[in-house]
Amino acid sequence: MKRKRKLKKIDLQKFVSKTAKRGSIPGTVEYIGQPREDKVKIEVLEFDELTTKETIFSSVNEMTAYLEHPGIKWFQVTGVHNSDILNEIGNLFNIISLDLEDIANTTQRPRIEEREEYIFMVFKVMQLDQESRDVNIEQVSIILGPNYVITFHETKPEIFEPLQTRIIAGLGRVRKMKSDYLIFAITDIIIDQYFTLIEAIGETIEETEEELIASPDQSSQEAIYKLKRRLGYVKKSIWPAREVLNQLQHSDHELINEDTKIYFRNIYDHTIQIIETLESLRDLTSGMMDLYLSTVSYKMNEIMKVLTIFSTIFIPLTFFAGVYGMNFKYLPELEWRNGYFIFWGIMITITIVMLFYFRRKKWL
Repeated sequence: MKRKRKLKKIDLQKFVSKTAKRGSIPGTVEYIGQPREDKVKIEVLEFDELTTKETIFSSVNEMTAYLEHPGIKWFQVTGVHNSDILNEIGNLFNIISLDLEDIANTTQRPRIEEREEYIFMVFKVMQLDQESRDVNIEQVSIILGPNYVITFHETKPEIFEPLQTRIIAGLGRVRKMKSDYLIFAITDIIIDQYFTLIEAIGETIEETEEELIASPDQSSQEAIYKLKRRLGYVKKSIWPAREVLNQLQHSDHELINEDTKIYFRNIYDHTIQIIETLESLRDLTSGMMDLYLSTVSYKMNEIMKVLTIFSTIFIPLTFFAGVYGMNFKYLPELEWRNGYFIFWGIMITITIVMLFYFRRKKWL
């Protein structure tokens, strides 16, 4: 039985830029995205080479005391739909209103802005749900400051939990390096999600190709179009992300250390690999559409060939039936004692001869 694949349509609002209401002053912090009512959660992971400490804040004011601590602070803000909290965080960390506006607008494209006191970045996280095979897209905004990193998430950032576990366990280099290395670790996880998604799309393409060859139908054509759109969405996210990483590896900002640039160069190479893979997969999907049309055309030709053969066989049979079905008073063969059986013998002989001829020509 043919297995139907359901590819969820990706939410276009994540890729179509939207602006604030008409007449709003530039820099007005206004949430643009999916409606959310969850309470904003603010937590921090503070660490140095020897110790780590996790804290959950009930208000933005509680974050103030941590700014004076000497260790690296990773603030995670889950929920960007509360403009008041974003403004409070902006006042505390001297984040300009234009960047706060972009944090609240979840339709932003990946970008980077180097400010005097911090570096502002936006990335798109694309995750594949292993059970439903749906693609979930969220925006992650990042602020890199001296001895701290702030990440803004739309929902609970589960993909970063392994990184938190490694930091707490003292694995890797994060606790030995500065805050810019934490940015590397975060962006590395984001880019790795694209590899997972592309692998899943590649598997779907292989399955679709097999179905196209076996029994193409309308659902196969729809699957091809959805795959092409999905690849287009991934490309629209990874291309600007590449430019962000390229700027990071060549940045002269004091917050980016020379020792860390080589790591950003490594992620940049990953984005190049993803883009090249995307181009190959897009070529495959284009070829799949040609394969679909060719297969449908071939099957139609096969049907027409069979119908044509049957029509050709019945041409002489129809001729004889028409001749002896005429209402003339005198037809000599009608008086033959065995005329009926002779008629059928001739019909059957003609049919057998024609089928043998078609078989010999390999038309059957």
